Amino acid sequence: MAQDMTLLWCTGSAPCWRVMIVLEEKKLQGYNQKLLSFENMEHKSQQVLDMNPRGQFPSFKHGNNIVNESYAACFYLESQFKSQGSRLIPDGPAEQALMYQRMFEGLTFYDKLGAVIYYDWFVPEGERHDSALKRNKETLTTELQLWESYLQKLDSASHLAGSSFSLADVMVFPTVAILFIFGLSAERYPKLAEYYALLKDRPSIKASWPPTWLENPKEQDTLKDI
Repeated sequence: MAQDMTLLWCTGSAPCWRVMIVLEEKKLQGYNQKLLSFENMEHKSQQVLDMNPRGQFPSFKHGNNIVNESYAACFYLESQFKSQGSRLIPDGPAEQALMYQRMFEGLTFYDKLGAVIYYDWFVPEGERHDSALKRNKETLTTELQLWESYLQKLDSASHLAGSSFSLADVMVFPTVAILFIFGLSAERYPKLAEYYALLKDRPSIKASWPPTWLENPKEQDTLKDI
């Protein structure tokens, strides 16, 4: 099964990491994969464009089926391999409702994080303003406080949608990991730090941990003042 799958990805990308976590959870190791460089513009290579006309990572193919958006690819894998590996969608309606709510809120969470840590990448030098970056940081701070409040309502060993690891965790954990890699204060955000500690050693997450972070494990300080 996995031999019919191809993943083109880049390291440190939350969307790529989501798909890789699900592949591990569904016991689909052995898929064809190629690590490419965003910095070297390899996302615009013909190999990527043949699978993904947007020229983005991840680019994922199963047989003749191409599913490039990370949320779509994760749903697809859970649907196609429902009885294999971990069940990533809970049975109960309350848990399902919470899972869907948190996973799609995770898109906003990641966007607000990206507006801060990738500000210099996305905004041309002549258009950068300290006031704009300050507003982005304030928006991210509000978002972090919201997620702290969500986690405050859960038991310390709980996942985002209940006792079991689910697609909500698949979608949100990479964002949380990036926060701490970029220097977020564990003391200032203890519930997010607790959630990070709960999942960072999960086998699927360790197996797919971005290699650049393993090579250079020193945390950055971009978010130290958030």
